Amino acid sequence: MLNKRCNESFVLNIFLRDCHFLNITVPFRLNIRLLISYLIFFLSIFLSLASDLKAAEPVATNIRIGTHLKKTRIVIDVSDKINYRIFALSDPNRIVIDLPEMTWRLPAKVISQNLVDNRNLINNFRYGYFRPGLSRVVLDIKKPARIKSVFIITPANGKNYRLVIDLVQTSRKKFLALIRESKLKKPLRTKKERDPSLKKELENQLYNMIPTKKKPRNEKRTIEKQKKVTIKPVVVIDPGHGGIDPGSTSGRVFEKHITLAAAKVIEFHLKSLGRYTVFLTRRNDKFVRLRKRIAIAKAHGASLFISLHADAIKNRRVRGLSVYTLSERASDKEAADLARKENKSDVIAGVDLSTESPIVSDILIDLRQRNTMNESSKLAIGLVKHMRKITKTLSNAHRFAGFAVLKSPDIPSILVEMGFLSNKADEKALLNPKYRAQLARSIGKAVDDYFSSN
Repeated sequence: MLNKRCNESFVLNIFLRDCHFLNITVPFRLNIRLLISYLIFFLSIFLSLASDLKAAEPVATNIRIGTHLKKTRIVIDVSDKINYRIFALSDPNRIVIDLPEMTWRLPAKVISQNLVDNRNLINNFRYGYFRPGLSRVVLDIKKPARIKSVFIITPANGKNYRLVIDLVQTSRKKFLALIRESKLKKPLRTKKERDPSLKKELENQLYNMIPTKKKPRNEKRTIEKQKKVTIKPVVVIDPGHGGIDPGSTSGRVFEKHITLAAAKVIEFHLKSLGRYTVFLTRRNDKFVRLRKRIAIAKAHGASLFISLHADAIKNRRVRGLSVYTLSERASDKEAADLARKENKSDVIAGVDLSTESPIVSDILIDLRQRNTMNESSKLAIGLVKHMRKITKTLSNAHRFAGFAVLKSPDIPSILVEMGFLSNKADEKALLNPKYRAQLARSIGKAVDDYFSSN
């Protein structure tokens, strides 16, 4: 209490001193707490104004696609003059536009409205955050194409800056030659990436923590130290998709937002039990590569890995939760199709996979992998049992497929399809915080059962 009064007196003295300096008369009988409240109020206004003075991110307000004399023109409206890098990728054919990290305020139906003209070379496109300091637009092209011209139009008549890209059709041979040439060019580096003071901060981000091939020097030491200090089992929750990869959609809700919201509730619940250490593979709308999600779990010494997803299909009547574990063969055609779709996450984000070795390579024939698959099935069976008490599940709720995120050889892993965004009842449930809390409690019970049986 004495310290609190001293602090209040100290703040009051500073306030009175500043008032005297500004020639402001202050009644001495005013309540000290009232004065402090005023001071905090004005301070909050000052901080708010100061934050507005910071250099804001560029804002993208629209993307327009049109066909003009055998060329397809892409126009990106942005608030500021920006740097950019454009390159091509094959199998499937894509044009990738790298831009500085920016805020996206595009019209709600920007994709569907731009794909009505069958004459243009664009089959589909995506946009969003890719990695620290970098946003990305990925154009799926129907045929091999080359960039005929690129230029920026400066603001005029109330319009923003416009980045204009003209594409024309070319032969596959020339297209592949362009890809080889683009790999020799240096990637786009924004101010945020060049700033040496941010280097350590960016390296510590989860989604940038483990490179694809080269592991950090101190990873082994970190994990050994963690094992000595941490007694609680580590559970890693993986919110599917993110950033430039939105996942499935109901037309108004994206899968990437549903999975992140559910992951945070599950994390909170598991931590509240006091028996587990919990990590997320992403904490906001960030893109994380499939192999990096596994690497994050491994770096944290995970005992369990739970990936969250929500599907969308043409048949809007289909609804229900399902749980997947790894198998060399899918349990049915739908499981195989879903796995193929989910495993394209890196392709969707415009990642060059030409130098990657196959993810599965030889882990499926390893005996340790077999044991891990059995442990994964044990968790999945327990989770389905608890889920059936709170929600509708598919008839064969425990399924098998070759999801890339389930291919860790030594971490029991499951993938939870929480429902179908294409079904109104499932979508309504997934948008309901109370249902997500029930989901978290069921997962908590399944995790408890798994560790108690082991």
